[in-house]
Amino acid sequence: MTGRELPAHIEAALAGNLADSAGRPWAGRDLAGQGNPLHNFEDDDGRADAGYTTALEGLFDRRFGTAPQEEPVVSALASARMFIPIVAEVTQEAEGVRGGVADKEADMALVTLKAPDGRTALPVFSTAAGLAAWHPDARPVAAYTPRAALAAVAEKAELLVVDPGSSFTFVVRRPAVWALAQQVAWVPSYRDARLVEIVAALSGQEDSILEVRLGLGSGVPSLSADGRLALGGGAGPELRMDLRLKPGLSAGEVDALVRRFRSALQTDRGFVEGVDSLEVKLTR
Repeated sequence: MTGRELPAHIEAALAGNLADSAGRPWAGRDLAGQGNPLHNFEDDDGRADAGYTTALEGLFDRRFGTAPQEEPVVSALASARMFIPIVAEVTQEAEGVRGGVADKEADMALVTLKAPDGRTALPVFSTAAGLAAWHPDARPVAAYTPRAALAAVAEKAELLVVDPGSSFTFVVRRPAVWALAQQVAWVPSYRDARLVEIVAALSGQEDSILEVRLGLGSGVPSLSADGRLALGGGAGPELRMDLRLKPGLSAGEVDALVRRFRSALQTDRGFVEGVDSLEVKLTR
């Protein structure tokens, strides 16, 4: 009776793993240096990117007044290294000893989260220690944030959550995720002049809308774990829209008007791509 033949990668490991999966010997091969794309982070000490931490400090700096400073944070993320958590996911099971179930095959999978509004979010970490504290069994994979944003898009995740469970968590919203993935500059919706033009054009089609003002949504500010207010990084409504309507409208007419206007906004590609979340306030 002959024994079962071991898979090649296991046999290689038992023999000392002297060659790669294609049979090429490791001996004499230099995997270091700038020419090897697998080793962009060979000198990485696992600490947070200095540009990112400096930009985060700006969210708490009241010298900027009450204006959010999210743009510098996203700009810093564009060149910052992050750690993406990867975990083993069993894809096939086999019968083990004494009828037990044993893992036969496993894939490495990205970890995703569910945001309070039900959307999918991809967690990333500025430090290796932060990831290890959050999920000890996860493998940290170093990547520049634009690559992480591409991974989020591939996973149909609309948000990047930077450092969940830490002293401060920064939420990167869908338009900023898309901008990072495309490596283009991001302009927040509450400062986007293009959106003002779009809204003005759409509201001009409704005689009962006298004025529309766009501003900062109530969900942009956030709190650190120790209760400090940060002017940015929140996950709540991003853009506030104040609608001033013609006097004398009935409740039914107001409701129909707002639903009609929301529908027009939701079918405008420029508005949808530029706005993550919206709160509407009726004013006099």
